[in-house]
Amino acid sequence: MTETAHTGVSHRHWILIAAMLAMFMAAIEVTIVATAMPTIVAELGGFAQFGWVFSVYLLTQAVSVPLYGRLADLWGRKRVFFMGTSLFLIGSVLCGFAPNMSWLILFRAVQGLGAGAIMPLTATIIADVYSPKERAGIQGWLSSVWGVAAVVGPLTGAWIVA
Repeated sequence: MTETAHTGVSHRHWILIAAMLAMFMAAIEVTIVATAMPTIVAELGGFAQFGWVFSVYLLTQAVSVPLYGRLADLWGRKRVFFMGTSLFLIGSVLCGFAPNMSWLILFRAVQGLGAGAIMPLTATIIADVYSPKERAGIQGWLSSVWGVAAVVGPLTGAWIVA
């Protein structure tokens, strides 16, 4: 029996909110950085490295997904989800303090390692908490997060660099 199998109906909405917030952070990140990138390059220099800001994030995210799946089986979904989300947040904060492009790329790798936990574990946790009959509606809510992030992200990125 999984650690979320005992979750009561009253706690499921909090689990869904936490999952949606984590997914929103990962989704909005891409559009914020894309919008802010010209300003970031102007501030930090390193135009030749700017492609790595995106590539290292996606690469570390992709590589870490299977690792998080295995860790979740060994240590529990909740613990690994919090670990990945925390790593993502630490990477995000460090990116904000990067003194140059090399450090930004390194911190984006940290951020990507954390992001690798968010997508697969969100889906797994939701599958543990909701019945198959309820899951379609819940997946709709989770998918809507990406649409909202696509609108809010560029606006937020522009506001941050303004």
